Amino acid sequence: MFQRLFGRQRQANRAITDALYTRIVAAARQEPLYSAWNVPDTPLGRFEMLSLHMFLFQHRLRGEQGPPAEIAQLLIDEFFLDVDHSLRELGISDVGVPKRMKKLAKMFYGRTEAYRAAVEGSDRAGLAAALARNVRPEDASWPEASALADYVLGADVFLKAQQTSDICAGRLEYPAPKAA
Repeated sequence: MFQRLFGRQRQANRAITDALYTRIVAAARQEPLYSAWNVPDTPLGRFEMLSLHMFLFQHRLRGEQGPPAEIAQLLIDEFFLDVDHSLRELGISDVGVPKRMKKLAKMFYGRTEAYRAAVEGSDRAGLAAALARNVRPEDASWPEASALADYVLGADVFLKAQQTSDICAGRLEYPAPKAA
């Protein structure tokens, strides 16, 4: 009986995690991010946008206790499993994956700290600078960074307006980026 009960709970958690992660990935793949705002449509550019949208999700649930905190952790785990899988699909060897995962994890957590500080301080210029530094590091100037910063600040407000109970039920929405 216990196995059946716990098995159902695990399946429900998996369904919620899958639904949420699907929404996060869909938000990260929104076409205007790449076409209007000049985010590189490359594996690294897609990693940047997925990291950004994962940050927004994690920031929304920051400070929550109980099931929301558990869901946030499950989503981080899912994110890193997806990154691992993507590295393997790109042909990175079993020996090279852990080294790259360590580097990508460091990148992710460094970015989330920079984004968190800027978002919490409503620092549009600081956020645009952090985004430019991370998304287009090879460019001396990236004019679209300010539009992406506006999107991130708006998305933060948009996500905060969503009920935690809805998010924990697998319902999550991101705003659509508005192409200039």
